[in-house]
Amino acid sequence: MAADRRVKQSNGAPKEPARQADDQTDENIFLFVPNLIGYLRIVLALCSLYFMPLHPRRCSFLYSISCLLDALDGLAARKFNQSTRFGAVLDMVTDRCTTACLLVFLSTAKPAYSMIFQGLISLDFASHYMHMYATLVMGGQGESHKNVSASRSRIMHLYYTNKWVLFVACALNELFFIALYLLCFSSPIITPALLPTNGNATEPLSLLPGSPASPKPSMFFSSPFSAAAMEMARANKMDSSVPWALVIISAPVMIFKQYVNGVQLWEASKWLAEGDRKQRKQAGLDKRR
Repeated sequence: MAADRRVKQSNGAPKEPARQADDQTDENIFLFVPNLIGYLRIVLALCSLYFMPLHPRRCSFLYSISCLLDALDGLAARKFNQSTRFGAVLDMVTDRCTTACLLVFLSTAKPAYSMIFQGLISLDFASHYMHMYATLVMGGQGESHKNVSASRSRIMHLYYTNKWVLFVACALNELFFIALYLLCFSSPIITPALLPTNGNATEPLSLLPGSPASPKPSMFFSSPFSAAAMEMARANKMDSSVPWALVIISAPVMIFKQYVNGVQLWEASKWLAEGDRKQRKQAGLDKRR
């Protein structure tokens, strides 16, 4: 008779030996090509944040490259068959955080519009969190957040299934905010500090870009962490025609993207409420007063 190799617990009941994890591979998910591209996006985004207060051209270039790599990681995932849930979450979190950082800067640069920028940040985070959570709870672990049926929402189905619609919407949405950021350093309409004045007069001469009216001694310090960094960058202004053109071109797409965010938030809320009603019915709570 074979010896019983089961180990008894303290209460005398036999305890099964620990099973080895044979239900997963030994692949290093963190080193998949799409995820490496995701890490590069984060590095570029951090570099753009460093240059954001003082070097608008460098910041815009690095930020734009980080956003464009968002399309490359998806291509790499399909080419190398390395689509992962970690990569999908990393991609979404990077998108949300980079956009939020840019909008926070716009809030500080233009405090009069800070509530609008704060509202856009809240809508972006809330809609994507609700959508991801609803997909996980109602659709299951294996369900992708991009699998939205047309019966649930036609606009979201188009947004997530048509790669060109998704790319153009995300790219021009970011382009709109980048253009607003550049206008902070170029347009006297957006930034009144750029208006030149006539000697000691307080009224500006014209709407043409000019040096700040009353340069402060602190503006001579070029540290991007100083309070005068943005004022100094504005003194080295750029032509405002290109940012204005980018704003006009991308504004309709930005509005469309915010509309999709609103629909996404509403549809995710309805989906979660649908699950709550089913759960309450199964528990018999719907008959209680």
